[in-house]
Amino acid sequence: MIMKPLRGLYDWTMDKAAHPKAVWWLALFSFVEASFFPIPPHPLLGLMCLAEPKKAIRFAAVATGFSVLGGLFGYLIGWGLYDLVGEQLLSALGLSEEFPQAACYLREYDWEAIVIAGATPLPFKLLTITAGFISMNLVTFILASIAGRAMIFMTVGILFRLFGAPIKRVIDEYLGTVTTVFVLLVVGGFIAIGQLGGDEGDANDPCANVTSIEAASA
Repeated sequence: MIMKPLRGLYDWTMDKAAHPKAVWWLALFSFVEASFFPIPPHPLLGLMCLAEPKKAIRFAAVATGFSVLGGLFGYLIGWGLYDLVGEQLLSALGLSEEFPQAACYLREYDWEAIVIAGATPLPFKLLTITAGFISMNLVTFILASIAGRAMIFMTVGILFRLFGAPIKRVIDEYLGTVTTVFVLLVVGGFIAIGQLGGDEGDANDPCANVTSIEAASA
């Protein structure tokens, strides 16, 4: 049985997809999700692509562009406003414990970590804020963000362009199951980034046991 808050959120997103200014809602969701908002823009993007499949590429481009801009805002928070805003923001999002490991992975794997975060259900905002905090090369950050975000949003656009109606019926009937799968994908995303160090497991992963930002800098 689907919980009422979840159904309410879904219906609210549906309403925004049908709004005359839906593209601006998509742009806003894509921007804020990349820097501080917990709800991803993917459902809104999918519903908009379903409603107007001929505009799917345009919608995906909007989501990509504004997500990258939002990522730059997250970078700014980490770079110049971490003590004032960033630390409290990550705490409110429940990402404080992951922050030291994210810093370690970015230092170890650079653009690869950004692409993985951008192209999977990993919290992209965690990596954007962390990238600013460690002063990651800005050009590298932008290019990696474009690659990762375009990969996932264009995939959504193409899938809904080809299989829109069947996918919508699945979401309508099995929203709870779809949400559970999404959560599992988030967990899988963390496992994926944890395996960047190789196939040997934690023993060869330099970031596996990092618990403080000082250790991440070592």
